[in-house]
Amino acid sequence: MRSRRSRLWTSLVAVALIAGVVSGCSGGEDGTIVPPAESVARLTLTPEAGETGMPVSTELGVTVTDGGVEEVTLRDEDGDAVSGAMRADGSAWVPDSPLEYRTRYTATASAVDAEHRVVTAETSFTTMAEPRDRVEASLWNTADYEYGHAMPVMIDFPPDFEVPEKHRAQVERRLFVTSDPPQPGVWHWFTGGHLEYRPESFWKPGSVVTVRAALEGVPLGGDRYGAGDVTRKIHFDDTARVIEVSNEDKVMVAKENGEAVKSMDISLGKASTPSYSGTMTVMEKLEHTVFDTTAQCGGRVSGDDCYRTPVDWAQRLTWSGQFIHSAPWSVADQGVRNVSHGCVNVSAGNAEWIFDFARVGDPVIITGTEAELPYGDGFTAFDLSWEEFREGSYLAGPGADADADAGTGSPDTDLPDVRHVRGAAHPHPARRRGGGRVRRY
Repeated sequence: MRSRRSRLWTSLVAVALIAGVVSGCSGGEDGTIVPPAESVARLTLTPEAGETGMPVSTELGVTVTDGGVEEVTLRDEDGDAVSGAMRADGSAWVPDSPLEYRTRYTATASAVDAEHRVVTAETSFTTMAEPRDRVEASLWNTADYEYGHAMPVMIDFPPDFEVPEKHRAQVERRLFVTSDPPQPGVWHWFTGGHLEYRPESFWKPGSVVTVRAALEGVPLGGDRYGAGDVTRKIHFDDTARVIEVSNEDKVMVAKENGEAVKSMDISLGKASTPSYSGTMTVMEKLEHTVFDTTAQCGGRVSGDDCYRTPVDWAQRLTWSGQFIHSAPWSVADQGVRNVSHGCVNVSAGNAEWIFDFARVGDPVIITGTEAELPYGDGFTAFDLSWEEFREGSYLAGPGADADADAGTGSPDTDLPDVRHVRGAAHPHPARRRGGGRVRRY
């Protein structure tokens, strides 16, 4: 749709043309008609006219010199218009949904120069046949949960597939993120099959993040192409909670909006199985579970490290098995010494309290232990510095300007806005995707 300014410029152009014709009819001194001056703007559209076999993820490249884009339209072979919008950087026009396979499209565009004179361009192209080998990625975050403010946006490809390195920039370019309030961020590839998005600091309380994973038809190497085009709103809780764990003091402190609300004694990992230090994220919440290490011991229960133990109020922090959980057997040690296999041990009452307090996505910051959190062992986006995190992007390397809104999709504003009470379990369990050694609980 044209903006008011665009319509005004068009009107001014029309008026200028009419004025030129009228004055021309009156003639110059020698009675000749003076034609209106041509626009100095130069406008180029891609794909080039006649291109065939184009991916259904094709965007219209729009290049303008000495002017600005006024309008872009795209129509299919039946003449039906395709909705879309320009990227924020003005580099391309992005359809709001995947194009159809085996379909001819015609694009037209107009641009105006500083004197409001219009230039137009047109191109046409045909999309490819639907490929046989399509790879569907999944957006991990759900729309019906309010996350803690250290929760990254996460994309997973199937476990047996990794995006070839030369195609990762194009995949990133098709992952559109906007946030309210605006918070610039970037993507980081932890592996070729898993990437996470975050802003420089924790998400602001109450943020709403809209993600469009527009991967249908994106080339992924060989004869493989992306499948699916998903738009989702992700909600963040309006309270900023942080859980701080100090090995030096053997204490865990729960904070809300910067204020301490409860302190409790803890016991961390003993010398042979130290807890990890770092900025972790609550990954999943289990009111009751069983910690079972017998698979590592040939199926037997024996000794200190081969056990099958029922556990209450467990909150996962790493893929490798570091939890906050109820440990009534170590109450005498809590606040005094470390005796666990790496977990954060608390009393039954404190475990239930912190379980109700925290949400999936809340940050848990552990300090002072002998071991550092391994890269990718859990939702570790915020364990990296901003510079380190940016280095994992194929579009925003060191020194580049990251812009969360550098690309415009078509967010679905009708997605459900479901709010859950604090302490509710995340609707999907955490799923392992690489990173970290297997630990005993």
